[in-house]
Amino acid sequence: MHQALLIPDVFLEIFAHVNQVLNPSSTGEKALARKSIAALATTCKTFHEPAMDLLWSKVDQLEPLLGCVTRLHPLIYHGGSRWDSTWSKGVEPLSAHEVRQFLRHSARVHSLSVQSDHFFHLLSVIPIEKCVFLRLQSLTWRLSTAKYLDLFLSPTLRRCSLFTINQNLKNIVTRCAALEDLSIKKLNFDASTADELSLLSDSVRLCKQLVTLSCPPLDWAAWEHLSNLPNLVRVGVRDVQTCSAPAWSLERNATNPTQFLNITALSLQVNSAGYIITVLRHSQFPSLTELKIETDLLSSEEAEQLFCALSNCKACQTLQQLEITVISGSRHQGSSLTAIPHLLCFAQLQTLRLVCCFSYIYLDNDLLLEAMSNWPHLRTLEIEGSCLHPSTVTFCGLFTALRLCPHLHTLRVLIDPVNIEIGPNKIQHTSLKTVDFDTLSPIVNTADVARIIFNVLPCVDQINQFTMHTEGWDEVNRHLKYLKAAVLH
Repeated sequence: MHQALLIPDVFLEIFAHVNQVLNPSSTGEKALARKSIAALATTCKTFHEPAMDLLWSKVDQLEPLLGCVTRLHPLIYHGGSRWDSTWSKGVEPLSAHEVRQFLRHSARVHSLSVQSDHFFHLLSVIPIEKCVFLRLQSLTWRLSTAKYLDLFLSPTLRRCSLFTINQNLKNIVTRCAALEDLSIKKLNFDASTADELSLLSDSVRLCKQLVTLSCPPLDWAAWEHLSNLPNLVRVGVRDVQTCSAPAWSLERNATNPTQFLNITALSLQVNSAGYIITVLRHSQFPSLTELKIETDLLSSEEAEQLFCALSNCKACQTLQQLEITVISGSRHQGSSLTAIPHLLCFAQLQTLRLVCCFSYIYLDNDLLLEAMSNWPHLRTLEIEGSCLHPSTVTFCGLFTALRLCPHLHTLRVLIDPVNIEIGPNKIQHTSLKTVDFDTLSPIVNTADVARIIFNVLPCVDQINQFTMHTEGWDEVNRHLKYLKAAVLH
């Protein structure tokens, strides 16, 4: 063996290259990487230990570890095929000797996903309060039961993803004091939801080292605790209630706004607009760069409160990405939202996606020009509202405003197809590549519209539609394709 391979940094770099998976969704590519690492483990003594560490560092299910038990191996890998969920039925629990076989590589496991509990009876000989994965850093627990969970609660645990809320949650955050990433993705709630969310909030208040948090709605005491965590940078709150469930309220008694000095990314996907309004109205996010809101607005008054609260949350000089999706009932269809004036204060905005399919989002030439002048760094602008009102944004107004956003590459707006006069000396916009237009009226002069787009937006190959209401855009695209082909020839 070459002497260079005796240098740890050299062969570890080789292992990292062999283990590299360019396409994480490719099963074949992952299998090939694992086979290569396994081959390195059998090459020589120098390679064996680091290769085995790498091979066992991430375990998607417990079956590979159970497969180390001599008695279980033919049951799990019968006929060379992958195991199914019935292999453990009727199988006797592990003996003390077999437990040692099962745990042979447990100290090497850094990341583990537990997706089934059909084999847990095999582990009954292990004391359930004992952690046997002492170096575990990441745990995904896709079960509704917390039985045997203690076996995996390592003091080194940094990331934990759960699909249930129960009394063990406090035990998790207490035993895993180094927890940095907590994700709770509860898929459905029953009548005990209020108790579960109270337990969730109490448990979150025990976390001291969180960097990222994703969970159902919290009470205000938990929000105030989060404001005191110096390392917390990402928070996501997602409400998984059915539409018929009562909306969550957020009671707050303090008078001064709560400062979240270090949060850079915030996601609020909650049916209750009142909950989101309370969070924004009584909070300040001076470091916020990303904000995603998804809610069900019941009235135009709530919409006004939401956008006012958003403009006053002290993120005007930092916010770069803003996505707002409003899911309104049909009884509010056709109502108007004056959202954009409240968003003009966000001077660093690079991405704005504003979707409200049942309400008209007011936008005209003057407001578009003012918006573009306030958002010089804009790269993506998508405004999708109800098409029941004709657009007052004309091609002339659009192209005038585009000059103020030279980096814009994606645009989605409702436009007036009738007034196609653009005036003289329109400057080409060479960054815009993806354009989605929609109109209420049919396009009469499709050839003229295509020629305007061809001359002013040379990098746009076709116009997409985000709804299918209007005739004429297919014809515009045919003319546009012909004009581009003519230039090439």
